[in-house]
Order: sequence, then C-alpha cells, then structure tokens
Amino acid sequence: MKKLSMALALVLTLSFLSGCTSGKTVLKVYNAGKYIDRSVLSDFEKEFDVKVVYNEFDSNENMYVKIANDTYTYDVVVPSDYFIDRLIKEDRVVKLDKSQIPNINNIKPEYLAPSYDENNDYSVPYMVGTLGILYNKKMVSDPVDSWDILWNEKYANQIFMWDSVRDVVGAALISLGYSMNSNDDKQLEEAKEKLIAQKPLVQAYISDEMADKMIANEGALALTYSGDALIAINENPDLDYVIPKEGSNSWTDGFVILKTAKEPELAHKFIDFMCRAEIAARNMEETGYTSPVEGAATEEMLNNPIMFPSAEILEKCEEFTYSSEATEKYSKMWVEITSH
Repeated sequence: MKKLSMALALVLTLSFLSGCTSGKTVLKVYNAGKYIDRSVLSDFEKEFDVKVVYNEFDSNENMYVKIANDTYTYDVVVPSDYFIDRLIKEDRVVKLDKSQIPNINNIKPEYLAPSYDENNDYSVPYMVGTLGILYNKKMVSDPVDSWDILWNEKYANQIFMWDSVRDVVGAALISLGYSMNSNDDKQLEEAKEKLIAQKPLVQAYISDEMADKMIANEGALALTYSGDALIAINENPDLDYVIPKEGSNSWTDGFVILKTAKEPELAHKFIDFMCRAEIAARNMEETGYTSPVEGAATEEMLNNPIMFPSAEILEKCEEFTYSSEATEKYSKMWVEITSH
C-alpha cells in the first residue's frame, strides 16, 4: 500500500477552490501516491456532476495520523489491510450498504472475505500485490532468492529499503524464520538488531523515488512492492523482481468510508464506480498493480507472474494484521533503527 513523498501529498488547491465555488457536491478521497489513473476521476465527476478532491499519502501511518486528528478530512480512504483492520477495531469506518455497491459482485471471490472483515461489511478490495526484492541483474552477481541478500556487504550503499516500518520489520522477521506479524519480544529484538546491523549497507529508506532510482541504475537491490517493481522493469529490462523463498507479505488495499464522511452516499457511488471492469482495467494499466475485479486484466497481465504469482508462492505469503500492542512495539523499534 502504497506511497508518495510528503512534499507531493498536498491538496490540489485549484480543484478544491473550484469545487467550493461551483456549487457541486464535493467528494474527498485519500489514496496512496501514484495509485490511480487520474482520468477516471474526471470521468466520475462528469457522470455524477460532482467534484472530487483527491489527495495522496506516502504511508499508512501518515494517513492514519491525518484522519485520526481531524474531525472531517475525507469521505473515502484506501488503506492497506492491516490499517483497515485497525480502523474497523477503532470504530472509525461505516458499515457499507452493499445494495449501493452492486459492482462488488465483480470482485473475484478469492479476494473477498479477509480475516479482518469476513463479510466485507466495511471494506471493498481495490488492489492486491506482494512485497519482494527488485534487483538489477547486471549489478547483482549472487542468486536473488532469499531475504539474506539485503544483508550482503558486497552491496553496501547499493540497497534501498522501503520507508515503512511494517515492511522493513516484516522482511527482517521472516528472514529469521518468524511470522511477519510477530509480537514476541525476543523475536522483535532479533529483528531490530538485524536491521541495525544492516543500516550501514542501506543507501536510503525511501518510497516513491525508489522506482526512478532503480530505473536509473542508482541501486542494485530494493525492498519494494510488486506494482512499483513492474513499472520499473518495464522501463529498465535489466531489472527483475522476486518473492524470496522464505515467503513474504501478500497484501490487499481497499476502500473504506469514514464515519466522519459528509458524503457517504456519494462515497458508495464512487466505490461502485471503481469496481467497474473497464475502470479497474485503466487503473491496472496505469499503476502496474493487480485489480481483484473480474475482467480487468488482459491475457498478458494474467500470464505475468509479478501481477499474478503462482499458488505455490502465495502459500508462503501472509497478510499483515493489526495489534495495538505490536504496533506500539514496532513504532519503538523503528525509532531505534532509523536513529541508530
């Protein structure tokens, strides 16, 4: 989930002002960076004669701070699975009226009924993907099949890590043979020490800039998401992507409607619109990520193992879940790791 620098996560001022002065109903949407075909927003505005104020966040953690501290900020938000779990547990999202979202029936069954929302009462899947390693085949001489390569001193100052506590800590945990959702103090201490030891090898902890830097051959290895990896590979054929043999995170980002939303009915219409196959297809093409909507993927996409990993690979993956106790521990770890 998944990802724009804070400098770019600004209100589209002109759109906001025109929305306020046009007399049209305004829908406020908060999504990760570079995660939509912007033309679908214009199409939604035209079809429903409304204005969309669309802003972007660079991490789930920053998204949460924004919506948790403002009485009314957005109507529709697109968090990752473990933050959907958190928002449900904290009673921050509405129970959906699925009669207003008939296109939820376009979602493939295997992407419905997650553990944190078994009836999809609160969320509708938007995109799915995996966490893995993007690497440059000409710069990396060792096999890239294990998380351990991100700790190989041969690649000092050539490694990028995604600027996300759950992803970085998760990679360290699973490399040690533990669950990516571990709450065990001993296991977390091992992961922390491993990441502190890795830090001298890391060129930077970054987000959206990572794909551009890998395309430009500025790094050899990067912890990143499948969609960003695919976009980068399409620009630089020397790049490739792998889900390590130890397993990884398979994630789902989804639409939710906040309890503080001023336009819940229009928010339902927006989610339903985004579940149309032709709209989902355009978003897939633009972002490189995998839509769970039936009929959105082309034959070429369906045959792409980055977009659609094999069942054997996915069996080794796990979804992130939310625990308030574990989240507090991860946050403390992250401060120690990044300040070391």
